[in-house]
Amino acid sequence: MELLQVADSVAREKNIDKDIVLSAMEEAIQKAGRSKYGHDHDIRAHIDRKSGEITLKRYREVVENDAEIENEVAQIPLDDAKKIKADVTVGEFFIDELPPLDFGRIAAQTAKQVIMQKVREAERKRQYDEFKDRVGEIINGTVKRVEYGNVTVDIQGRAEAMLRRDETLPRENINVGDRIRSIIYEVREETRGPQIFLSRTHPEFMAKLFAQEVPEIYDGIIEIKNVARDPGSRAKIAVISNDGSID
Repeated sequence: MELLQVADSVAREKNIDKDIVLSAMEEAIQKAGRSKYGHDHDIRAHIDRKSGEITLKRYREVVENDAEIENEVAQIPLDDAKKIKADVTVGEFFIDELPPLDFGRIAAQTAKQVIMQKVREAERKRQYDEFKDRVGEIINGTVKRVEYGNVTVDIQGRAEAMLRRDETLPRENINVGDRIRSIIYEVREETRGPQIFLSRTHPEFMAKLFAQEVPEIYDGIIEIKNVARDPGSRAKIAVISNDGSID
């Protein structure tokens, strides 16, 4: 059960599915098993989702007695297999359970690296999937870092986004811990993880703010046709009415 508790804790901390964490653990155990028994062995690990019990099994294909053995660790002649399991047939996988692994320091370190790598990959995919369709959405976040005018914003603990200096308002004083509102204008999927870019100068930011504050715009009675901004100074908004009773 301790293993399940660890998986549950990591899943909650990283906002990813618990089964992804358990699958990463299984892969790490398999890797450690192959390091012990040989990398040519088809070794598979399974963690019981209810009890947390770990089983480690080796799979070997059953072949005809006179067949040429291409891989001694991955294949077993029929007669040899029948000595252990009488009803086995050619083409099946002969499965034998291996003793629990005694993780040494190096094996444990390798397992931890595999698990964390898989968790990071899952976390990045979750972030990209969550934000890729939110371009054009106004979000509220908390300033986490300010470096040379570039602002890193924490979006409700779900992801970090970048508000670059040229996307902030002139003479705007932003400090760590400030709550800040901005618009998502781009989401990129990169090898280091999804990159979410924010803006407070984008014309659409002003249009979306007006839509939030003016009921007639939100309801579609009045439509914004164009926005011209001198960020931090003034803005002009061209609108039309979709209701003949409104001038």
